[in-house]
Amino acid sequence: MNKVVYLSLGSNVGDRAANLNTAVEKLAELGTVVTVSSFYETEPVETSPQPWFLNCAVKLETEKMPRQLIAAILNLEQEMGRQRRQPKAPRIIDVDILLFGSSVIDLPSLTVPHPRMHERRFVLEPLAEIAPDARHAVFKRAVRELRDALPAGQLVKKLAAG
Repeated sequence: MNKVVYLSLGSNVGDRAANLNTAVEKLAELGTVVTVSSFYETEPVETSPQPWFLNCAVKLETEKMPRQLIAAILNLEQEMGRQRRQPKAPRIIDVDILLFGSSVIDLPSLTVPHPRMHERRFVLEPLAEIAPDARHAVFKRAVRELRDALPAGQLVKKLAAG
């Protein structure tokens, strides 16, 4: 049975839009890509100075279980050239599982809902575009509510379709 999963994608190395598009194509091999948000240019947060990110959110329907999905995502990132030598370093692609249906998952390799999604405008803005009423399984609040509760800051700019 398919599960609805929401993902956050980001890139701040090379052709960021092409990187996101390639990742979305590869995600289609893991299930059905139902919706992709607009792309958003976002200020790096919680990092040393580095290039701005391009981010988007994806709704994926998949038969994969959480461990299978995170393993496939890590493989996808590696195939695209992501190197994990330094935490928070610039990256060609970053794919995070935000929500996995209404599940709460606490594994060594995966925590869902994503433990910091409610603090990050670069995650919530694209996610609210495609799933404003999706509910955070721990806080029991809609994505739209979480986004609206964020303090000012964290510059996020929706890019024109093109």
